[in-house]
Amino acid sequence: MIYVVIVFLWTSILLYILLGGADFGAGIIELFTSKGNRSKTRKTMYEAIGPIWEANHMWLIIAIVILFVGFPKIYTTVSIYLHIPLVCMLLGIIARGTAFVFRNYDAVKDDMQKVYTPIFIYSSLITPFFLGIIAASSVSGQIDVQAQDFLSAYVFSWLNWFSVSVGVFTVSICGFLATIFIIGQAADDDRSFFIGKARRTIYTVMFCGALVFVAAYHENIPLASWIFGDTLGLIAIIAASISLIIMFFLLQRKKPILLRLLAGFQVAMILFAATYSHFPDIVLLKNGANLSLLTHQGQAKAIDTLGYALLIGSIFILPALVYLIYIFQQKKEVQEAH
Repeated sequence: MIYVVIVFLWTSILLYILLGGADFGAGIIELFTSKGNRSKTRKTMYEAIGPIWEANHMWLIIAIVILFVGFPKIYTTVSIYLHIPLVCMLLGIIARGTAFVFRNYDAVKDDMQKVYTPIFIYSSLITPFFLGIIAASSVSGQIDVQAQDFLSAYVFSWLNWFSVSVGVFTVSICGFLATIFIIGQAADDDRSFFIGKARRTIYTVMFCGALVFVAAYHENIPLASWIFGDTLGLIAIIAASISLIIMFFLLQRKKPILLRLLAGFQVAMILFAATYSHFPDIVLLKNGANLSLLTHQGQAKAIDTLGYALLIGSIFILPALVYLIYIFQQKKEVQEAH
């Protein structure tokens, strides 16, 4: 049952990156859009993320619950030594969700819109940035559980070039996902505008990805060997590269579902390549010790109960999510018909 729990943990993280990432990307894209084009970008992005924005944090909650129940030592270590970026990320989630609701559903459109919009935009940028920092810090080997001072224990564990570069890379991934989502919702007149934006975000992702490798080399983190030194990891990167080439040819065609699937596949392959080589270790500590999903799991009864709960819960959650997306699609088709 432990492997069932691990699969759910990895899948929930992936789905949060994909769906939550596209959601965060809406604000990121709006930030880097000229004022003249922000109105149509905002409207189209709202239609694109409508089916998922309410449900995307469910995947983060599932991942947190799995760590809390199934891997308490891992949960405790991360939440203690990375509590500063964790708090920043959670504050960003709260601020963004609040601003989104008031910006779109406020009964009175007044000067407060000038407050809601910047909060929405900048929290959309900050949240994935700190999410990337947390992920990178967990495997950077900078968490020092034997630290004797505040800075060494709670600041330098995440404030380094590698973690920051992964944070920037995560932001670029979110922008990329958002532009791919938006192409399927764009009107024919605006399609070329959003295709151009998608191409620019792809180049940005590639540049930010290169910065991650430079930062890893600078911090003596064997990222290159993790990804390219393992056969399956190398295959994953090659598959992601091939799918990216295919995506370039499909951008001009009306294949929104295929484009989204390709984008999801690319992110999944990147995540697989970055995590497979040091599996089951999920947290790499400064003293050379590692926290493993197999060694540092909870009690057997807790793992079994958690596994069954996840299996049963997925029977209800996944069909409901599919139905939610279907409802929004039907709504869009009705609006276009009128």
